Amino acid sequence: MNVIKNLSILIGCIVLLAACSSTPTAKTASSPTPAPATPSTPAKSVPAVESKVQSVVIPAYLDPKSALSTNRSIYFDYDNFSIKPEFSQLLELHGKYLAANPKLSIHIEGNADERGSAEYNLALGQKRADIVLRALKTYGVKDAQMEAVSWGEEKPKAAGHNEAAFSQNRRADLAYPTK
Repeated sequence: MNVIKNLSILIGCIVLLAACSSTPTAKTASSPTPAPATPSTPAKSVPAVESKVQSVVIPAYLDPKSALSTNRSIYFDYDNFSIKPEFSQLLELHGKYLAANPKLSIHIEGNADERGSAEYNLALGQKRADIVLRALKTYGVKDAQMEAVSWGEEKPKAAGHNEAAFSQNRRADLAYPTK
């Protein structure tokens, strides 16, 4: 009997403690809102903090919004290394930029589709890279700023064995430094 009495006292204490917990209650609309405190002295103006962060200028060839960064491929017709007229503006853009930045150097990477032998595709890729190099020289880019290399069919841009993929892989890419 004593055990039951002690147990009921213990349960009563637990219920009482649970009722007194510190869980916040929602305010009702009838609760009075305290008046905002009014400052006794006028607020002092705080001087503006001068930023010590230096702005960083991203070179145009690294800026993902720049045409120099987004348009770096010159495409060629099948078994050809002549530059199409639609790429003259692209070459002019890159040529003038490189001429204005003589410390910057690039690789011109010639590519071919998978048709043809490995040796033929390497030679064709080199011819494509060389013709782009010569075109950039007309805008004042120095030889020391450029290197023409061929990947042949080793670095395709598009996978597939159809004309859509082949046309993406017949190209010369302007490879700028990554930093």
